[in-house]
Amino acid sequence: MKLGEDINEVTLGFPAKEQFNLSSQIRRAADSIALNIAEGSIGQTNPENRKFQGYAIRSIAEVVTYIKHSTEIT
Repeated sequence: MKLGEDINEVTLGFPAKEQFNLSSQIRRAADSIALNIAEGSIGQTNPENRKFQGYAIRSIAEVVTYIKHSTEIT
């Protein structure tokens, strides 16, 4: 959840033309990490928990990619 908060703060400094594109995508991906961890940890079987952990890992990869891309535009 802290990552989501940090991403929200960082994206406020993105250029105006990126506020509704890259900013939105990176915020959703960051939020998805915590949401998938939470969903997988509550009342799920081990295979379902692993599935949601996998989704969280994919979202982490998205955030890393977006951060790399954002360094090229800011």
